[in-house]
Amino acid sequence: MGHSSVSDSPRGPSGLRTVRPDGTPVYRYRQRPGLPPVSVTRFDTEAAHPSLPPEHRHAHDFFVLVYVEEGMGSFTVDGAERPMRAGEIHAVSPGQVIGVADAAEFARGRAWSVAFTPDAVPALASVSPLAWTHHPLLALFASSAGHGRIAEPDQANWSAWLADLAEELADPGRLGAREAVAALLTRLLVAAARLAPSAPATPDPLVERVFAEIEATFREPVSAADVARTLGYTPGHLTTVLRRRTGRPLLEWITERRMTEVRRMLRETDLSLDAVAVRTGLRDATYLVRRFRDRYGITPQRWRRTQRAWP
Repeated sequence: MGHSSVSDSPRGPSGLRTVRPDGTPVYRYRQRPGLPPVSVTRFDTEAAHPSLPPEHRHAHDFFVLVYVEEGMGSFTVDGAERPMRAGEIHAVSPGQVIGVADAAEFARGRAWSVAFTPDAVPALASVSPLAWTHHPLLALFASSAGHGRIAEPDQANWSAWLADLAEELADPGRLGAREAVAALLTRLLVAAARLAPSAPATPDPLVERVFAEIEATFREPVSAADVARTLGYTPGHLTTVLRRRTGRPLLEWITERRMTEVRRMLRETDLSLDAVAVRTGLRDATYLVRRFRDRYGITPQRWRRTQRAWP
């Protein structure tokens, strides 16, 4: 998906985090000190990434919304082709594998890309990642949705909202920028959610069981093997099934849940790192710092300061 959020360039908002066993790179959101975890790019698809290979399979550990202002093309999400047409909004969840199905056709048009983490939206900042698919603001990101068509009279509103968000992000130090960014992103998510199917998808029973077990045990030093054994599966089998159904392996979901709670505690309390580690199933402060830095590219101490640095 030709937008700067997938770039490994230091100029972009993301960097390479890891590479999956099948060779798929996973990009993390690069937290910039003092700035919200949101980036907006308006791009000409023809000029966005001319050097990318035709497939360019990759995944993110953050959310992406793409609004197609003009043109047409297609891309793939977890191997399924998804056409893109003017006036459409597309949502890609963390862990989903993206590829450009037809680079030549996709290269005709203009679009907006919004990359963000839940910390950018107060209503989502402390929401468990295990509940993302059920949260009203993330309805378009549900596996049964993924994209929607914006009514023609409303398309100008989307362009205006995105332009306003880009303007606020260009000067994050001015009075009220933090609140404006959160409000504009929330407005976009509300509008996107209203384009999702009204009937929610039927929950996957196995995924629900796994998530319930993670929620019940993540504060303890449990492993992926512990969760799998409790549910009667081998770790390898459960990891494979969960990745196929959710885009992420078992250990990554456990880590994501722990890191969400770590971020909440860093943001909302003055607890020491040792205390935070003990309360989130991590061994000690040293291990917490290593996992946090590997996950976000920043130390927890510095991340905590960025949350308090906004005017």
